Amino acid sequence: MKGGWVSDENTSQWRQMFDLNVLGLSICTREAFKLMKEKGVDDGHIIHINGVLGHTLGNLPGLIPYVTTKHAVTVLTEGLRRELVQLGSKIRVTSISPGSVDTDMLRDALPDDAEPPPALKGEDIAGAVIYALGAPKHVQIHEIIIKPVGEAHY
Repeated sequence: MKGGWVSDENTSQWRQMFDLNVLGLSICTREAFKLMKEKGVDDGHIIHINGVLGHTLGNLPGLIPYVTTKHAVTVLTEGLRRELVQLGSKIRVTSISPGSVDTDMLRDALPDDAEPPPALKGEDIAGAVIYALGAPKHVQIHEIIIKPVGEAHY
């Protein structure tokens, strides 16, 4: 999405982002919790893939709807943690927030003549997931923020 978001009339693209990043994450989380409960798993692990833009507004006016969905993920993740504590559950929750990742979305957001910024690869994010899953059962990896070396501040 290039340009400003208020001048963009592509509401279906906004809806798709919210459906995927907010509603999809919420449904998958609920179903994972239900399955763990049905199977008697009380020491499971739920991992949300967020983004650094879930923690800041950034300077990317054309991506405000996307940034909004990532802020929602931050709130949903913390709300989930609190609810699980209230339930007395030992299920851990980790949010992984990557910076720039080499994706079509990143390339599409750049002006046509722009040099691509330093970016992570999918394997880098997978490594963060493996790290969180490998923590001892009594350790809650609350948040992992992972950025490529040389990434400018948003």
